[in-house]
Amino acid sequence: MFESLTQRLSSTVQTLRGRGRLSDSNIRDALREVRIALLEADVALPVVQALTQRIKQRAIGQEVAKSLTPGQALIKVVRDELTTVMGSQANELNLAVSPPAIVLMAGLQGAGKTTTVGKLAKLLKDRQKKKVMVVSCDIYRPAAIQQLETLAKQVDVLFHPSSAGDDPVAIAKSAIDAAKKNYADVLLVDTAGRLAIDEAMMAEIKALHAAIEPSETLFVVDAMTGQDAANTAKAFSEALPLTGVVLTKTDGDARGGAALSVRYITGRPIKYIGVSEKPDGLDVFHPDRVASRILDMGDVLSLVEEVERKVDHEKAAKLAEKVVKGKKFNLEDMREQLQQMQNMGGLTGLLDKLPGVGQISEQMKSQVNDKHLVRMVAIIDSMTKKERRHPSLLNGSRRARIARGSGTTPADVNRLLKQFQQMEKMMSKMGGGKLRGMMRGMKGMMGRGGPGGMPFG
Repeated sequence: MFESLTQRLSSTVQTLRGRGRLSDSNIRDALREVRIALLEADVALPVVQALTQRIKQRAIGQEVAKSLTPGQALIKVVRDELTTVMGSQANELNLAVSPPAIVLMAGLQGAGKTTTVGKLAKLLKDRQKKKVMVVSCDIYRPAAIQQLETLAKQVDVLFHPSSAGDDPVAIAKSAIDAAKKNYADVLLVDTAGRLAIDEAMMAEIKALHAAIEPSETLFVVDAMTGQDAANTAKAFSEALPLTGVVLTKTDGDARGGAALSVRYITGRPIKYIGVSEKPDGLDVFHPDRVASRILDMGDVLSLVEEVERKVDHEKAAKLAEKVVKGKKFNLEDMREQLQQMQNMGGLTGLLDKLPGVGQISEQMKSQVNDKHLVRMVAIIDSMTKKERRHPSLLNGSRRARIARGSGTTPADVNRLLKQFQQMEKMMSKMGGGKLRGMMRGMKGMMGRGGPGGMPFG
């Protein structure tokens, strides 16, 4: 997401960063680039006009003119205004109500509403430790109810059954009773979508909303529709008292216009964004972090949170202990590290959150893809347990056999072994108590606990 916008803006940012002082022409040229970049990213015209006007007002005022580093001050202004237009701060769900907290999901057909219900259920269960129930009031789309039931099993949450012949209001009321009996904290209500906004659809969802009085009403919209996403959200917000928006399919949207337009056009905050098709591919929307990513400043906070959530800390601790004791790093350990990286969204997912990515050429970016990780794991899986633990056994004939078994070439196997040797060398340098010494040093610098208050071993 935002690739084209980031590339365009990062060059402007680099030009400004080294300026000792800014002139009217500098600012005018920079704003022209910002305006073009936003329009190319399919940001709605009223948003582009408002954003550039606000940046201009602050840029020619005291804030930038009196700064010791005007170029950097202007970059901060751009970042602040991008953050403001997207909603300033993260807005999570209001679940502080008498349980169950009811969340009504609305949106057009094909926006990914049902999939989002499954992802949101998992997020609330895993991150907020809520007991979640889901129900489908979509009595029109074939297999919609079965799809939600499958997703509920996949993410291990409660599912309330319904059928195509039932009335949507009756289904929702029955689900509320079931949620109370099962002591569920949250009830997610999936609704029927249409291919376009129509009166019958609006009348039905209005009646459903009035009957169940949800604490949250979320509009689910496809980010890839660009400006249309903001316009559709506006039409829904005029018909329903929306409390927020969920942007889906952002991993397929290189422009990012919807994210910059929805909050401004509708006045409703973006609460979540869909970042992948996986069950855990839903994230809380942080406007300040997204603004940093747009300006190629990275998103290290999200990266740290992702590591905390997705890395298997027990396995990581075992590897650290092994290295501390000076035991040899082997191919089983390497496979473990590769799989941990896959769990965190792969190389591309990590790369997106690092500062300076906009300055990397497209050719280099294209070489960093997750197929390499999959191929490397497949090569290691084609080895015997003995070979993984004792890589020195891997002679020419064994390498040829492993290549055939993994559907790769001997050159791929050799490349993997070269990378393994580099990792092994790095690990051996940290062995023999050196890692423990480093940890003690970090502990002295940071106090009794490590990052997040976790003690070092």
